[in-house]
Amino acid sequence: MSEKARILVVDDEERIRRLLKMYLERENFEIDEAEDGEKALQLALDEDYDIILLDLMLPGMDGIEVCKRIRETKATPIIMLTAKGEETNRVQGFEVGTDDYVVKPFSPREVVYRVKALLRRSSATKYLHTDTVAQNVIVFPHLTIDHDAHKVMCGDQEVPLTPKEYELLHYLAKSPDKVFTREQLLKDVWHYDFFGDLRTVDTHIKRLREKLNKVSPKAAEMITTVWGIGYKLEVPGK
Repeated sequence: MSEKARILVVDDEERIRRLLKMYLERENFEIDEAEDGEKALQLALDEDYDIILLDLMLPGMDGIEVCKRIRETKATPIIMLTAKGEETNRVQGFEVGTDDYVVKPFSPREVVYRVKALLRRSSATKYLHTDTVAQNVIVFPHLTIDHDAHKVMCGDQEVPLTPKEYELLHYLAKSPDKVFTREQLLKDVWHYDFFGDLRTVDTHIKRLREKLNKVSPKAAEMITTVWGIGYKLEVPGK
């Protein structure tokens, strides 16, 4: 765990990049910078970052498009930085695969907190050896979740999920056949105050089903909508 976490900071304002770099380097993170969407996308695809801090409003290719293009091949955790606090912008970001967001003007300390929280959930297990004996594995027909390795398998094929998609699936899987309201899922999975933005849950459920469906339609069907209430993970044969 001595290896420094690598973070890509993407913003067209140099003062913001400098501010974030200063605070993040104090925490012993290794920082790369990009001032536009094209450079950000190239770096994100060519390098392996632990987290990307991505501004929404960028010259040329904006943050939404950059995130969408990254998600075509990678599940790198992404925190969106945006001066727009409207619900539509947040939902749009979540629809293309953003894991979290921070609204400008922000406190650099809040950004550091969000980065550390996301790293705890996503990157700690990258240092585990492949021969580690898993102590926390959930096995269903068509679906296996290895929580020690943060891996989701359908048969012998791994399903690439973002940290938040993984958290959501694991949370549902811990209590199979139990129905959770959107409010419960926001509180227990997101941990932050999203001001009742229930569509956040819906967009993540949609993305989770789509990713599972590419590997195993039967696994995707396990995530069931309970109309008027919320969602559950339904075990076949029960």
